[in-house]
Amino acid sequence: MCSEEVKKMCPVTKGAKHGPAPIPEEGKWVKAKEITDISGLTHGVGWCAPQQGACKLTLNVKNGIIEEALVETLGCSGMTHSAAMAAEVLSGKTLLEALNSDLVCDAINTAMRELFLQIVYGRTQTAFSENGLPVGAGLEDLGKGLRSQVGTMYSTKEKGVRYLEMAEGYVLEIGLDKNSEVIGYKYVHIGKMMEAIRKGMDPKEALEKNTGTYGRFNEAVKKINPRHE
Repeated sequence: MCSEEVKKMCPVTKGAKHGPAPIPEEGKWVKAKEITDISGLTHGVGWCAPQQGACKLTLNVKNGIIEEALVETLGCSGMTHSAAMAAEVLSGKTLLEALNSDLVCDAINTAMRELFLQIVYGRTQTAFSENGLPVGAGLEDLGKGLRSQVGTMYSTKEKGVRYLEMAEGYVLEIGLDKNSEVIGYKYVHIGKMMEAIRKGMDPKEALEKNTGTYGRFNEAVKKINPRHE
């Protein structure tokens, strides 16, 4: 359907007939015309409107279909429940379906938007990796015990810094030198400890076996519990 103004116009033949610019996808250059032309694995971050929490989303897409989704949330208790629903919703959808799905939480929806842009423009982690990565690769970010890597630090002008959680795990103690400066910490890898307990190990033994130190913790003049001291 055209307006009267357009109907009165004479036709002009289109000269250029080139297709879309090729984008890198899993070791190939692809001229994407359909959503099924899109493949790649990538990560992205989203945030909610009040910016009280964030989501890290990982998608592994093959031929336009989300084959694998990892949803990690931070800072909002409601997000954890939203993530449970979103993870179930995402797998098996096309990228376009996922972009237009209600993923429950603003932060997860925003992360989906950001990932969509990365993937359809060929800005993925696997753009130049032949055949991309297999389903299951998304779990590699989590490490042993399949727990998100979280850094949690707190400080005040009055009392200084407290390390609460590191990539290695839950911080049990921080070590201070003679100047009361942090020189190391003692941690427990919660994921590995829980795996050991589930396999039958005594909880006390599991705690001891999965406890370690970082830095010059053993040289510390003073060791404190960062949550209570």
